[in-house]
Amino acid sequence: MSHTETAAPPERFNFARHLIAVNAGRAAKTALIDDAGSLTYGQLADQVQRFSAGLQALGLKREERVLLLMHDCSDWVVAFLGALHAGVVPVCVNTLLTAKDYAYMLADSRAQAAFVSAALLSTLQTALDAGANEVKHLIVSRAKDPLPAGALDFAAVTTAHAPGHGADTHGDEPAFWLYSSGSTGAPKGTVHTQASLYWTAELYGKAVLGLKDSDTVFSAAKLFFAYGLGNGLSFPLSVGASVVLMAERPTPQATFKRLVDHQPTVFYGAPTGYGGMLASPDLPAKKAVSLRLCSSAGEALPRDIGERWTAHFGCEIIDGIGSTEMLHIFLSNRPGDVRYGTTGKAVPGYEVQLRDEDGSVITGHNLIGDLYIQGPSAALMYWNNRAKSRDTFQGNWAKSGDKYTRDPDGYYTYAGRNDDMLKVSGIYVSPFEVEATLVQHPAVLEAAVIGKNDDEGLTKTKAYVVLKAGAQATEAELQAFVKEKLAPYKYPRYIEFMAELPKTATGKIQRFKLRELENQRLLVRR
Repeated sequence: MSHTETAAPPERFNFARHLIAVNAGRAAKTALIDDAGSLTYGQLADQVQRFSAGLQALGLKREERVLLLMHDCSDWVVAFLGALHAGVVPVCVNTLLTAKDYAYMLADSRAQAAFVSAALLSTLQTALDAGANEVKHLIVSRAKDPLPAGALDFAAVTTAHAPGHGADTHGDEPAFWLYSSGSTGAPKGTVHTQASLYWTAELYGKAVLGLKDSDTVFSAAKLFFAYGLGNGLSFPLSVGASVVLMAERPTPQATFKRLVDHQPTVFYGAPTGYGGMLASPDLPAKKAVSLRLCSSAGEALPRDIGERWTAHFGCEIIDGIGSTEMLHIFLSNRPGDVRYGTTGKAVPGYEVQLRDEDGSVITGHNLIGDLYIQGPSAALMYWNNRAKSRDTFQGNWAKSGDKYTRDPDGYYTYAGRNDDMLKVSGIYVSPFEVEATLVQHPAVLEAAVIGKNDDEGLTKTKAYVVLKAGAQATEAELQAFVKEKLAPYKYPRYIEFMAELPKTATGKIQRFKLRELENQRLLVRR
């Protein structure tokens, strides 16, 4: 099935105006629920159009960039859609970064304005003072204290103008940016179009997840991530569902509170989060929640976590892989067709290929190859980075940077990131396979596997392990456990116990930081 079987948006297309149109008959229905209250679809449409008019009144022009640095709340949605409505380009950034990061992004994007939550204002002000930028307007959401000189109140900007008609944008016009972080180098501004949001909602939100207007959804992944943006904005608002938004970190306790208080029917999380919730003594009973479906992305979901979650709550976790560059999930399990331990099959509307080290397409089974994707939601480019753009976006295909295998039934299984793969005795070893085995041990909460050079300069596997609270296990015990389940050459020759693993804001394990730790130790020994 190709995306041509899904109705394409018209050439002139504006995603914000599209959402307003499809929800015109739901004016009284709840659209957003956050920590401060709720908005109906009618109120949301009114605020989006008024904020759009406010941006135009400030002199912001089509395709000019604006920094969006806000915690998840209804103002985030209004800011994002209001900017799209006006043809202004929101640059959505991670709320957990440093002032130095924001200073770089402000300069790189040449943002003409910044939208910021009051709680993040001081960090942003440090960034604004740190280096050259072009910010002319500072708009602050939900401020309780007096604003800095010249700053504007978000609510005031939203109410000061009559609803605007918005911009007559092209579907392929740059609409918003997400910064893609790598393990090395500066983050890359990933430029997406108005139509990208439409395609992911149609091909995944509707066709795979089967979201309906009767659903209430809640995403632990925040809106500034590609995964969270689909989960908590474009998918539910495309079908008229209700969305629960949470400003605070998605700890198990904070997540449980929303699952119980608001009774969402669909929950989106990441493997680390699911593992943490299952390990919590506060895990709610099945009868205390209303879940019919769960989603996972960010990194591959271990079989054990999926099976234990389904056994407890009676609903499946639909595990898939997406990327900032493709905007959302393109390879996924399906409701009713879940094979835990695999990432499923290509989402209809996308094509995937595995390629070997020479770039030839792999047609055999159970062979590790580089994953390439083709689909209508691919980004246009990385801003101001021609070399990286050409390396990732190769004609119709995008290089994911992930390695996968495909079994005879067509299901894909994650093998690791290109820069995480290990070659032990000349044979590829997937760190994820070893990690997924270790977490099956009853004492293990989390594990991360990297390569470590031994005294002879040969690469051996090393595992960093976090034990569950109160649990105990020895290095020899865990090594024997892995040997029982995997080929002997794959067992970790070294195991180090840690209190916690280094992770990104989405919960992805940062193996490169563990490699850096090993390199530093090697230098000290020399």
